[in-house]
Amino acid sequence: MKLSRKNSVAVSKDMYGLFFEDINYNLDGGLHAEMLENRNFEAMFAFGEKDNFGTVYDGGYGWELYEDDGFGSTLIYMNEEPVHSVNPDYMVFTGKGEAPSFKNKAYDGIYAEQGRAYFVSFYAKALEGSRTLMVSIKKYGETVAEAKITLEGDSWKKYECTLTPDRAVKQADFVVTLEGQGRVAFDYFSMMPDNTVCKVFRKDLAEKLKALAPSFLRFPGGCIVEGNTLENRYHWKDTIAPVEERKFNWSRWSVHNNDANRAYTGVYPHYGQTYGVGYYEYFTFCEYLEAKPLPVLSVGLACQYMSTEKVDIESTEMQEYIQDALDLIEFANGGTDTEWGKKRAEMGHPEPFGLEYLGIGNEQWQTETVNFFARYEMFEKAIHEKYPEIKLISSSGPDVWSDSYYTAWEWARKSIQENKNLMYAIDEHYYVKPEWMYKNVHFYDNYDRSIKVFAGEYACHIPEKAGQMNQPEANTLGAALAEAAFMTGMERNADVIALASYAPLLARMSYTQWSPNLIWFNGEKSFVTPSYYVQQLFSVYRGVKTLSAETGFTGEEELKEGLYASAVEDEQGRIILKVVNALDKERELVLEGEDIEIADNAEYTMKYLSGDKDAFNTTGDMEQVALQETKGCLADKKIKVAANSFSVIIME
Repeated sequence: MKLSRKNSVAVSKDMYGLFFEDINYNLDGGLHAEMLENRNFEAMFAFGEKDNFGTVYDGGYGWELYEDDGFGSTLIYMNEEPVHSVNPDYMVFTGKGEAPSFKNKAYDGIYAEQGRAYFVSFYAKALEGSRTLMVSIKKYGETVAEAKITLEGDSWKKYECTLTPDRAVKQADFVVTLEGQGRVAFDYFSMMPDNTVCKVFRKDLAEKLKALAPSFLRFPGGCIVEGNTLENRYHWKDTIAPVEERKFNWSRWSVHNNDANRAYTGVYPHYGQTYGVGYYEYFTFCEYLEAKPLPVLSVGLACQYMSTEKVDIESTEMQEYIQDALDLIEFANGGTDTEWGKKRAEMGHPEPFGLEYLGIGNEQWQTETVNFFARYEMFEKAIHEKYPEIKLISSSGPDVWSDSYYTAWEWARKSIQENKNLMYAIDEHYYVKPEWMYKNVHFYDNYDRSIKVFAGEYACHIPEKAGQMNQPEANTLGAALAEAAFMTGMERNADVIALASYAPLLARMSYTQWSPNLIWFNGEKSFVTPSYYVQQLFSVYRGVKTLSAETGFTGEEELKEGLYASAVEDEQGRIILKVVNALDKERELVLEGEDIEIADNAEYTMKYLSGDKDAFNTTGDMEQVALQETKGCLADKKIKVAANSFSVIIME
């Protein structure tokens, strides 16, 4: 393999990042550390099909009586004199018997660690009878932790307590018990562990994301940005009020895979967004990750897969969408003397967040009835008149092979000649078979260099496994190797690929709408996939400029030999070689330096993945595919790479 500095280009400092979308219960039920489900009694049952979606209020979802023993206790849901009118519904518990109780579903039940503190809060007001409550964690009826609360007065008040389990439990019950008969109204329950990140994020998931060394975080989606209806879209301004005043929204993913056999309901019809994590929290999470924020905004189009609903481009309402974009920039970057900068400061962050990037539309494409290009140009003009420094991201649609993709690039190339600041990059998406990735390793070799690419959503999909629900077996080593091979092409073309992020990011076991995913988890633990390690190795060892790494194989010969490589040089002058060996046999490489000196006995560290291509990680075997490391010297400039492997070789 020949290494040289010819055709070297700089590697973007922002090249590798994360794409976060609230899919697969990866926010409520996942990254958001809130442990209770339907905490504010606003759940909706969603149903329907394209252009015909609806919801029915189902505020009791996730709540039920606990061991009532026939006394006739009841749970009803009301909206008269609520805590806050924006989420008006609350629960009224009428308890009969000696110790009437109710519980929360809490997804798969409560997982709690021995000795850890869990902070519980809720609003309540006594209506009749007993005023003493016991809040507890129970397993098979036995109390693991409990706290007593006495209600005061006859109006809404927030109560707080701490539960500290005397032993570890999983799939346990969160139970509220009334000491004696009575009637009490409840709202806005919360249960959070004491080890959260930024006071809101689940620690193990946050740490795994930080370990990817991301340079940016794209949020909050994805299709939920657009919504299945315009009313259902993501309203960022709804997410920056006090938590109790953040309006509940049903999720676009609650109606995923609806069909006539289920009366047009999905498997997860109650999937919703409480906005316990909103735009402020996303920005603070970016600071924790040391990643740049990359929010994405609606352009007045509901999800084009699921709806034809759109805002008229000439309407006053369209101007409101554009104003939302301007206000978001002010919220992120404005001084405390501005309307939205002041709001940010009041939330606890007087310093600007330093927003550089903004996505205009999610996965939009031009059609005979949808003029996305004109919409984008309206946003661009308004934004750059006030904020010329903001780097805007456009869209090429849902794939990189249809007419919409070619039309988008034709428009972009032509328009950028007249307006150099029109866009920083075009967002490209592709979910593809491993064969496509291997065949398209050179996809970006001949791309136009005048516009950069944001590979915003991509993943290798193994046929019969990918695209389905709850399939961690879709994240095979073989899929990760295909992704790594394709990413060598991204890295070689670092002057084109400015930003790149795998998708989706997280998935809760048994609550998943999409496979594969980068990280899987349940209430107890989380585990990473082979694809996670590929992303991590490219990101951590990205270097500052590319080097040429010639395998000697091209075209059909390259596919047959299954050897793919890229190389970079880092700030310390180290050569970092990335090699995919897609064959089921060990390979020996001879490294030659054309204009780079490679010593015969140069020391190296190799980090690599290898094994059965069908291997994958699960909760039962979280390290079936794990990162390995070896160190050595290049004897006669030779080095061996394992069968079915992705190797990163760091030469000192």
